[in-house]
Amino acid sequence: MIKRIHSGSEFESKIGYCRAVVAGGFVHVAGTVGQGDDVVSQCRAALETIEDALREAGSDLTKVVRVSYYLPDAAEFEPCWPILSEAFGAHPPAATMIECGLIDSKYRIEIEVTALA
Repeated sequence: MIKRIHSGSEFESKIGYCRAVVAGGFVHVAGTVGQGDDVVSQCRAALETIEDALREAGSDLTKVVRVSYYLPDAAEFEPCWPILSEAFGAHPPAATMIECGLIDSKYRIEIEVTALA
């Protein structure tokens, strides 16, 4: 059984995706950006959106097994470390950080996770 979770973002219908998919015992959360003026505020906002999707899927951040971070400037990753450390706490997932272009230059970080359902 597959469950699709929509957040209501305008981009879901424009691009053809959903915020998360629950399948095979996992929750796959799409790459998520957050609103804000800097990388730190965007990181916090993206995590809130991810938490909402995980909650709707019956999961939470303690069940995240894999996280990928995408940033247009790798130097901006370090200011996010305290936020990420607090979010994942005693349950840190395997992680990857990739420096790359994002869909819009206003975005400073995109976060994608896989969690146990």
